[in-house]
Order: sequence, then C-alpha cells, then structure tokens
Amino acid sequence: MNTYDFDKTIFYPDSSACFYRYCLRRFPRALIPTVPGSLKMALRYRRGEISARELKQQLFSFLPAIGDIDRTVCEFWDRNEKRIGKWYLDQKRSDDLILSASPRFLLQPVCDRLGVRLIATEMDKHTGRIAGENCHDHEKVRRFYAADPTAHTEAFYSDSLSDSPMAEIADRAYLVRKHRLFPWPKK
Repeated sequence: MNTYDFDKTIFYPDSSACFYRYCLRRFPRALIPTVPGSLKMALRYRRGEISARELKQQLFSFLPAIGDIDRTVCEFWDRNEKRIGKWYLDQKRSDDLILSASPRFLLQPVCDRLGVRLIATEMDKHTGRIAGENCHDHEKVRRFYAADPTAHTEAFYSDSLSDSPMAEIADRAYLVRKHRLFPWPKK
C-alpha cells in the first residue's frame, strides 16, 4: 500500500482553509461572529500558547450554525475535487491510504469518491469538537498501526517534514511541493 498526506500533497492548497472560505461565502452570518475568536486563537497558536487541536476547534466553531453539513461538504467537493493533483490520480491504487490532520467529516466524501481509505482527525461535524488527538506527525503512525498492526507502506508522500515519522516507516518517501515529487530528505 501507498500512504499519503492530503493537504498540500494530493490536494492543493489546504482543504480546511478552502472549506472555511467556502462556508464564509455561503454562510457569512454563521462565520463572521467566530472570526475575532479565531484570529485571537491563531495569534496564540503562533506564539506557542495553544495546540493545533485547540486552534482547529475554534476555527470549526461555526459548524453548529450550518444546517445540513453533509450537503454542504458534498457541494464543497463538487466544486473543489478538481484540485486533486493529476500526478496522484495517475498513480492512485485501490489500496491507497490517506492520513490527514484535516477532519474526517470533511475528507471522507472525497476519499469515497476516489475509492481510497482514510485516517483523519475525528471531529464532530455538528460541534467542531475533536475527539482524541489531532492526526498529525507521530499520531499518524500510531493510528496507522492501530488500524492494522501488520500494515506496511511501500511509499509515503507528504508536503511536510513534520510527517517524518510516517516517512521513516515507509520503504520510500517523497516530499511533494506543488504537485512535484522529490526524494525525502535524509536525516
């Protein structure tokens, strides 16, 4: 099996940011009240005062004000699925696994369309609250083996060196920059 990060790897740029902008245009009354809190939390995150999990929960705090979130996500992918890299579509296999820090409720529909499996951050689509840890760096490896202790990855692809824990367990790893592949940097 091959394993992939999602945002800025097979999808460019970042699905959560794109979804936030999409919802801001479609549901401004739902999002605008959350913007000041999100800006404050973003500053605190940059200063290292809060975790990515806390920031992500704040950014998605608008979800309770969205009526039919499943329909909204489906319509979002109808418009944005085209951002999936051709390089990925050309090599996609049915046993591919996506590991992402983005919320499962957001990525599951597009992964279903692609016919691939997904491990992602477990966020309640009605509240924006995260259950457990953000699926990032070492957490990706933990969840990979929790899903199947005997799993093996032939190749891993990511845009971020923070995914080095996954790269280390793969036979081969590639750094992806705007849909171009490079060998994973040696330690």
